[in-house]
Amino acid sequence: MTDPLLFNPRTYDPAHFDPETRRLLRATVDWFEARGKRRLTEDYRSRAWLGEFLDFAARERLFATFLTPSAAARREDQRWDTARIAALNEILGFYGLDYWYAWQVTILGLGPVWQSDNAAARTRAAGLLDQGEVFAFGLSERAHGADIYSTDMLLTPDGDGGFLASGSKYYIGNGNAAGLVSVFGRRADVEGPDGYVFFAADSRHPAYHLVKNVVDSSKYVSEFRLADYPVGADDILHTGRAAFDAALNTVNVGKFNLCTASIGICEHAMYEAVTHAHHRVLYGRPVTAFPHVRRELADAYVRLAGMKLFSDRAADYFRSAGPEDRRYLLFNPMTKMKVTTEGEKVIDLLWDVIAAKGFEKDTYFAQAAVEIRSLPKLEGTVHVNLALILKFLRSHLLDPAGYAPVPARLDAADDAFLFRQGPARGLGSIRFHDWRPAFDAYADVPNVARFREQADALCDFVRTAAPDEEQSRDLDLLLSVGQLFALVVHGQLILEQAHATALDTDVLDELFSVLVRDFSAHAVELHGKESATPVQQDWALGAVRRPVADEARAARVWKRVEALAGAYEMAP
Repeated sequence: MTDPLLFNPRTYDPAHFDPETRRLLRATVDWFEARGKRRLTEDYRSRAWLGEFLDFAARERLFATFLTPSAAARREDQRWDTARIAALNEILGFYGLDYWYAWQVTILGLGPVWQSDNAAARTRAAGLLDQGEVFAFGLSERAHGADIYSTDMLLTPDGDGGFLASGSKYYIGNGNAAGLVSVFGRRADVEGPDGYVFFAADSRHPAYHLVKNVVDSSKYVSEFRLADYPVGADDILHTGRAAFDAALNTVNVGKFNLCTASIGICEHAMYEAVTHAHHRVLYGRPVTAFPHVRRELADAYVRLAGMKLFSDRAADYFRSAGPEDRRYLLFNPMTKMKVTTEGEKVIDLLWDVIAAKGFEKDTYFAQAAVEIRSLPKLEGTVHVNLALILKFLRSHLLDPAGYAPVPARLDAADDAFLFRQGPARGLGSIRFHDWRPAFDAYADVPNVARFREQADALCDFVRTAAPDEEQSRDLDLLLSVGQLFALVVHGQLILEQAHATALDTDVLDELFSVLVRDFSAHAVELHGKESATPVQQDWALGAVRRPVADEARAARVWKRVEALAGAYEMAP
């Protein structure tokens, strides 16, 4: 049986895409399937570099086709299309995060280039992509992390109109092989923001010194050092405040990819876990006959469904963004923070069921259990993204604006706005459409209605018990509020996508029973915060709700989960 909610390589046919996109996505699946599970797991354990995969991608011009905007295109099928990028993220996550990582940091490395007015640099990047090269994003440093206010990469004027760059970068993916590294630094002779510079470097240049891979992995997360690296006019991508904005806007583009990679990991792990549990007998009974096992697997399944629904709908807002519609700046960190942490919960639930099997070296699950932890920690921590999400709390919940409905965006269009996002400021002026109609459309679904009570209660909290000025400096308390708000946004986009896809109501009801429990848990956590006022404590306990139970509904959802047993196993 094929579950329409989950990616299954056996039946995958992305018919909603154009012929060349379909061919490339299917060719990628076929390459991994032909390679087989034994080779896949052995490469992961041996930390083998991804050369053969990158050779395949180069032959097929995979990266060049998917990552060259139309403005720089050399062939008709080249464009920056977030819908098909998301589809490839899911496939690469499904087979191994190492493969996805080489692709992801190429996306980050290209961000400052495609935002640049330097035509020579853009032409150079398009040519390197056509040759099958990968890219890197030289932002982080060992001492400062991604604190771009404190970079120690210094550019000193060379007296001939250029610069000599010296300094080191840390946590730089593909730093061992990148044909172009977008490097962030500052001029030694200019103080303040005017001194920021983004420039292009080549990892093969003699003044580029590769120090090491800082992780024990096939992912090459490098430390590199520049020593009097010559930077000419053709290498300068951005200067001054524009360099600062390019860094933040690149992360906006790149962080969206984490959600679909997490989905791919969870899908493969779920097939393995359900198949194993269904065929394992304990105390004379299949493991899946135990009620707690059924609950955990069903919870994992509906959480994964929620991850996919939210991410698919968020992509529509990402693709439809423009100067007058920047709602993506909320939904984007939500995909990064909420979807990836949901992925951790899915893996934990599955692992509780399969137990020791999850450690075995010939399983995909063994790497999934490790790699799923990395995604919430890339492109800003969960806390950083929660703090960003909180900036939109009041405007989203209490002050909706009128927008034309955003359609499903699977069209073969170039998402050009992503590379002209403009200054990275003005978040306080962003408005959102009313979240309530999405819930109203499913008011007859018991657990959607129960969750709506909690969402309305959160609005009351913001009106009557919001943190005061002193509490606003207590990030620990604020993050608890952020988790509650994130759940409302998560539920909203899930419902919008459920309506667009005619999602089975049983799955939706079961999913919202989980979200009701999650909201209650975060409310109890807020109640226990040291700085919570008596009014806030009373509100928190008053927001706790019990999900609406329905044995028949749960049984029907379980049948969907049980049918995953044997639905997909990777070729040996």
